[in-house]
Amino acid sequence: MVSPAAPPAFSPSEPAGLAVTRRPLAVVTGASSGIGRELALLAADHGYDLVVAADTPLFDTTAELSARGAQVEAVQTDLASPGGVDRLLEALDGRPVDALLANAGHGLGHAFLDQDFEEVLHVINTNITGTVYLVQKVGLQMRARRSGRILVTGSIAGFQPGSFQAVYNGTKAFIDSFVAAIRNENKDAGFTITCLMPGVTDTAFFARAGMLDTKIGTTDKQMDPAEVARIGFQAMQDGEADVVAGLKNKAMVAMSKVLPSQVVAEQHRRMAEPGTAKT
Repeated sequence: MVSPAAPPAFSPSEPAGLAVTRRPLAVVTGASSGIGRELALLAADHGYDLVVAADTPLFDTTAELSARGAQVEAVQTDLASPGGVDRLLEALDGRPVDALLANAGHGLGHAFLDQDFEEVLHVINTNITGTVYLVQKVGLQMRARRSGRILVTGSIAGFQPGSFQAVYNGTKAFIDSFVAAIRNENKDAGFTITCLMPGVTDTAFFARAGMLDTKIGTTDKQMDPAEVARIGFQAMQDGEADVVAGLKNKAMVAMSKVLPSQVVAEQHRRMAEPGTAKT
């Protein structure tokens, strides 16, 4: 697959010799905190202007990006629906996207039969529906230009039957598989598609998912989101197919691929069952 660089763009209205080089544009979702925020900061440091989106306020992220010299536009919208994604796309105002970092997503803890189904649907629609819709819209543009990079945040959870986190892990199994498939479909299309697969990371994920009463939600063995973002951003720049962040997480993925599914599910239960929190 071609590993494209962002090409300069020139204004047709400028006389010869006065053309202005366009800074590349990156779109980052889930950018208000955690891995998404760190990805946005890396994009700014690499010379991108940004459109950032999240369903929570983006004031702090926007200020940090501007301080690093990036032109930035923030869109607070619920990316769980095509309408929410459309609001993000409208903010682009026809500008070509050089890098899409589709990071928006959230989890939901506790047993599936005890979960509110509206919350279940929101996890599915954020992690899958909104992501797939955004990737298709931007991917069509990149294919037409034969240029661009896409990074989608999956998870090592996609390799694990997630007892007490069943819906989230199921959505990430979809994302991990989906990204691998569309990369193959577009292997000669001139743009790259990469999947970042983190493990347990020190973000607000577990608080939002209602998992602070679990061992996994309170462990002190969580990766730094800045390090996870660095690994994913570099993989995107290099045009890699996918990357698992962290040696321990690589080992967990390898074990999950060879152990029986119910063994993996039981191991996950010991980490994610309510009441297992460290004291």
